[in-house]
Amino acid sequence: MNLIEGYRSQLDKKLHEKNVFTDSLAIVEAKTGVKRIHLVGGLIAFIILYLIVGYGGQFLANFIGFLYPAYCSVKAIETKEKDDDTKWLTYWVVYATFSLLEFFTDIFLFWIPLYALLKCIFLVYCMAPTSWNGSLMIYQRFIKPFILKHQTKIDSTLARASEMASEFANEVDQQYDEHKRD
Repeated sequence: MNLIEGYRSQLDKKLHEKNVFTDSLAIVEAKTGVKRIHLVGGLIAFIILYLIVGYGGQFLANFIGFLYPAYCSVKAIETKEKDDDTKWLTYWVVYATFSLLEFFTDIFLFWIPLYALLKCIFLVYCMAPTSWNGSLMIYQRFIKPFILKHQTKIDSTLARASEMASEFANEVDQQYDEHKRD
């Protein structure tokens, strides 16, 4: 119970920091008399319920998995520190890998009950600002070893694809110039 109270206390502290979201919460709190921690708890409960039974739960899960990380990535780009850039680049590598896997397995994942909720929980786990951040763990355990093992094959394939694309672009450019002269 102390652990839950500790998390609740940390959340309440974060909800009293100065930013656009907490300023909006302060206005709603002042007008309704409902504490901001309860407002956020209600919002989280609504989102969970919507992910379970709402139309467009997949969209909401993708939206949550994209919006906050995109905002944090922009903020990270604007800072001089490298650690936050690395953290969010790692998130995007995991997000892209997950999206690619999901694209090919969607026909099966669609049948999993509460899939949108599970996906949202997974994405929040991957973006969590904690020491047990999911994207760092997944990257270190799975993606990095795979890439390092196959790096030479990947590099040579990318070099050939780049060469082919360059040849194709040159050919199109030549045909365009010939067509333009006619």
